[in-house]
Amino acid sequence: MEWIDLVRAISILTVLYIHATDGIYIISSDAIMNYTLFSRIFQFASLFIGRIGVPFFLMITGYLLLDRTYDDEKVHRFWTKNCKGLIIVTVIWSAIYAVSILYVSLFSPDVNAIEAENLFFSHMWYMPMIIGMYLSLPFVASTLSHYKPKTIEQATIVFSLLAFLLPFISLLFDMEGIRNINIQFCLGFSGGIYGIYIILGWLVKKGQFKKYSSNKFRLLAIVSFLICVLFQYYVYIRGYPFLLWYEFPFILTGSLALFELCSRRKKVRGFKGVQFLSKYSFAVFLIHNLFRISLLPLVIFLPFTEPVKAIILWILLIIFSYAAAAIIYRIPQYGKFILYMR
Repeated sequence: MEWIDLVRAISILTVLYIHATDGIYIISSDAIMNYTLFSRIFQFASLFIGRIGVPFFLMITGYLLLDRTYDDEKVHRFWTKNCKGLIIVTVIWSAIYAVSILYVSLFSPDVNAIEAENLFFSHMWYMPMIIGMYLSLPFVASTLSHYKPKTIEQATIVFSLLAFLLPFISLLFDMEGIRNINIQFCLGFSGGIYGIYIILGWLVKKGQFKKYSSNKFRLLAIVSFLICVLFQYYVYIRGYPFLLWYEFPFILTGSLALFELCSRRKKVRGFKGVQFLSKYSFAVFLIHNLFRISLLPLVIFLPFTEPVKAIILWILLIIFSYAAAAIIYRIPQYGKFILYMR
């Protein structure tokens, strides 16, 4: 499916983009009051673009893995094939990052060596989350097979309101100084917000959103983007600490709209290039922060504005990460295993 490769390629490019942008702006935080309006808007827009990557990866997971039947033998085979390798790869790359951070911190005060003590440094938080999802996927798939997609769609709407809308309402109250309002529900057994993204991928496969025109989804994506940017600007001028994350309701609507639009594409232009980007996407996800750690102290001192430095760092991350992935992939016996490539 060409469009799946397209979404996977977009996902990894946006992940690299958000880490490049975050790196530049976080290290430059001492100069925050000197940012121009354009620079600030660039940061807000970049956060929306960068946050699309993880929902895309999760919706691909739901699209490909939930529409299956699992018996005891298939469950054990699925766990052995997916979870076992992921756990080993997580430990290996966590150790690699711990050593790398300690080494780079010896030469650059901009790198915090304390992060080496965190097993799930930076992007590695994704690994225990996806491992947990994979452990549950066979049971979720078996449950879904007993119900009509319409029923699951209705349940997903309710869970989304609980997981996305109510925390947003609590945020609005907190911004107005009303801090005793804490609307909280335990959604652990549902997989929380990440489980909802996976279920949405399954609903896309079942065609639950085909009744809506592409123009409506384009409008939804644009509106979601604008709300994310404007809301960040609003909380910024209010002086309220806020980080755009995956539980923000308009990240949900924006990523779903874009995923549904991609699923309607029959052919992808330049597919050979897209296929290459897709093939190494997870390997690049594992590798790229090695170069981010090393390049940040160099790029931050370039005589350019923050947006330009972020773009430069992003391009460098793409080049170095894909080159490294292609080289490691060719190591006999170990290359595919280290990068978790099939």
